[in-house]
Amino acid sequence: MPYVLTVDQKASRRKPDRVADALRDLNAAVPALLAFERTAGDEFQGVLAEPDEVVDVVLRLVRAGEWSIGVGAGPVQTPLPATTRAGAGPAFLCARRAVDAAKQRPARLAVRGAVPADAGDAQAVLSALAVVVDRRSEQAWDAIGLVSSGRTQAEAAAVLGISRQAVGQRLAAGLWDLERDLRPTAARLLTRAAG
Repeated sequence: MPYVLTVDQKASRRKPDRVADALRDLNAAVPALLAFERTAGDEFQGVLAEPDEVVDVVLRLVRAGEWSIGVGAGPVQTPLPATTRAGAGPAFLCARRAVDAAKQRPARLAVRGAVPADAGDAQAVLSALAVVVDRRSEQAWDAIGLVSSGRTQAEAAAVLGISRQAVGQRLAAGLWDLERDLRPTAARLLTRAAG
């Protein structure tokens, strides 16, 4: 079941347009069913096939700190059109409602889906992940980036020029273990929310 993300730039009237950069980065990094594209002014949308990809994109956008993020989980009309802008179906409607709701939420993200209770649960877990990601220091990000790419803590320590113990402290302070535990939970709940 596809997932639609509708994303709106925060305070776009007072800040430079960030949509083009986000589109370039996401379309280079994420295998989408329908590529991310600008749908209106400061808003863009994309269609993903897998719930873990949704979690990745949501957390990537949260880290950037510029976005209100709406996730729609549910069916879409098939066959899929050539572009995201031409897409239709309940997941698109859910994503629209979600991004509108996200603008009113502290974490600036919301999930709406075919199964509302599961969408609410997915939203709660993604919001917790968003808080973890948003509060993480750059030092923690540096350590997490190296370890999550497959390096050992000792190798990460050598790259960063710090002790292995300091890498472990950065991972702990960044709540990396909690993020790794919550990601699959969020993905399972998104699957359920899609119906």
